[in-house]
Amino acid sequence: MAKKRSRFVCQNCNRITAAYVGRCPQCGEFDTMVEEVIAEEVPASQRNRRAAGQRDSQPQRLGEITADGFERLPLPLPEFGRVLGGGIVPGSLVLVGGDPGIGKSTLLLDVSAMTANAHGTTLYVSGEESSRQIKMRADRLSITADDLFLVTETKLQAILSHVEKLQPVLVIVDSIQTTFAEDLTSAAGSVSQVRECASRFQELAKTSGVSIFLVGHVTKEGTIAGPRVLEHIVDTVLYLEGDPFHRYRLLRSVKNRFGATSEVGVFEMVEKGMVEVPNPSEAFLAERQINAPGSTIAVTMEGTRPLLVEIQALASSTTFANPRRTANGIDYNRLLLITAVLSRRVRVSLHDKDVFVNVIGGLQIDEPAADLAIAVAIASSIKDEAVHADMAFVGEVGLSGELRAVSQLEARLKEAVKLGFKRCVIPKTAQRRLTEPPQGLTLIGCRTLAEAIDVALIKGSN
Repeated sequence: MAKKRSRFVCQNCNRITAAYVGRCPQCGEFDTMVEEVIAEEVPASQRNRRAAGQRDSQPQRLGEITADGFERLPLPLPEFGRVLGGGIVPGSLVLVGGDPGIGKSTLLLDVSAMTANAHGTTLYVSGEESSRQIKMRADRLSITADDLFLVTETKLQAILSHVEKLQPVLVIVDSIQTTFAEDLTSAAGSVSQVRECASRFQELAKTSGVSIFLVGHVTKEGTIAGPRVLEHIVDTVLYLEGDPFHRYRLLRSVKNRFGATSEVGVFEMVEKGMVEVPNPSEAFLAERQINAPGSTIAVTMEGTRPLLVEIQALASSTTFANPRRTANGIDYNRLLLITAVLSRRVRVSLHDKDVFVNVIGGLQIDEPAADLAIAVAIASSIKDEAVHADMAFVGEVGLSGELRAVSQLEARLKEAVKLGFKRCVIPKTAQRRLTEPPQGLTLIGCRTLAEAIDVALIKGSN
């Protein structure tokens, strides 16, 4: 029997120490060091894997390698396929993360049934629910699939045996934190267990061509529970985002070796499960109130898809010595930058105003192309003057108050035309670069933020 020894591993950054410390010396977080009992010798699984790798691997010329048999598996769920880059890639390892109760299991059960009906045997492995519980969810969602197999299992070797026996095209493991390898002495969910299990699944996917989806829990800090090394092992990382109190869910790709990153699929949570939203822009603008001060339309890009979203701003007199700035759906520091430019360059008085900015629909906007819409919305609320209802906004705001060009402008403008907008305010420099302005859309080029605000507001609307 091998001698045992202990080590302490940070659950946040994977820093390893010989003794327990209250604060991680690398990331500075408190109470993140977890004790692990490990064997002195290298696990047999690792020795076997290394030996197999030394025996099987042979260099090949690039021209001699073929991709036959690795065509993507299309799904009857276009929003999910869009995020993956066009479908499921055989032999890929995908990590799906999200907050508890956000709908990960519901979405993946639906995907597994569709894959089983379209492409053959699919295995759904659950470490948290019994097969009967999954069956109850399937009945509630009206899911039927003859080639979908369910199993409740947490032992890694047993899961690998099931895969070898069934030879499925897709395996879903829900979740990676409950899976453990018996030849490691640490507990399930620990750094070494999660890393080892993910590595074994990666080896299985690459050698057999089976596509594997791993479900990972998200901590309160918004990261995948356990080591971040998971994101380096897998081919694709998907996050299911959304406010539990909103009906929309966003499936966002943050890493994809087979497609575009930052791609987004939009789903709606209904009684029958997760339903895709084919036209998200129309859904986000469905409840928009026309001619309301503080409301503008921003044309953003999520991956390769243009989205029109409503941005609302509210400015009110503050009762505090320091006025508040509250951002929901945009970066807080970006809001501070925009309010500073409005105060200094446009002479909009904000020193005694609380400013609240909200992106309707629960969408998170990270790109600077929405700066102009945010700034105009704040100015509209301050002046209590509405913005033209048929006007959209695209542009980045510089610290000097100038408007700067953004990427993929033509795709953004085409989406605005589809939604019925007649005018769009864009940076003057970007207007000159357009080769084919879209028909039916009047482009208003502005050099500065002050000029754009003057064009956008309806004077004396209230």
